[in-house]
Amino acid sequence: MPVPLENAPHHVAIIMDGNGRWAKQRGLPRIEGHRRGVETVRTVTFAARDLGVRMLTLYAFSIENWKRPQDEVGALMGLLEYYLRKELETFVRDRVRFRAIGRTEELPTGVQQLLRTTTEETRHFSDYTLVLALNYGARTEVVDAARAYAAAVAAGKEKLNDGSWATFSRYLYTADMPDPDLVIRTSGETRMSNFLLMQAAYAEFYFTPVQWPDFTKADLAAAIADFNRRERRFGLTSEQLGPVKTVAK
Repeated sequence: MPVPLENAPHHVAIIMDGNGRWAKQRGLPRIEGHRRGVETVRTVTFAARDLGVRMLTLYAFSIENWKRPQDEVGALMGLLEYYLRKELETFVRDRVRFRAIGRTEELPTGVQQLLRTTTEETRHFSDYTLVLALNYGARTEVVDAARAYAAAVAAGKEKLNDGSWATFSRYLYTADMPDPDLVIRTSGETRMSNFLLMQAAYAEFYFTPVQWPDFTKADLAAAIADFNRRERRFGLTSEQLGPVKTVAK
């Protein structure tokens, strides 16, 4: 279903779930599901832009994922390095701005270097942004932001009694990013799993049984079409919105 560009959500965030189950159902090792998931990342990155999305955030590796078997974690880090090396030229050619959020300083050194290189090489693009949440957790983000805010107060850069969300949110990983309009989770699970909990306060949620390796441009278009059928009130009433179904945040 074609989606008019003017009606697309500005920022879509996706919890990419189901790689392991996809592989298990086919009698394959879990890492094969993750490899197929990387291919879907490539597909969805450009499908989102084609559909009018301006920013796409993908939950690629959570704080909790370190608890997985070490061989799987090592394989995931290897896939991440492969992806970044392979996609840098594509990002530059197609003018995709890349960035990462999370405690990236705790990732392997090789991954950190590739993240810095990819971010630097694409930082001047502005039409479309791909964000990877890596070693990310929303609760950890709040802890880090609170520490940074407290340090700023102690240094006299902030006033303690200026406890507004606008002020505090400047210390989140996403300080210069718009909040997500639409959060999608694949594979049939219906939980947030510690992803963008603060930023998604007024987001619309869309849950699909499709596992991430099978998620297509058509599935993304269906999610956006569903988003466009909803009325976003942001605390107002339908009568206050009048004929317009959405309001700016």
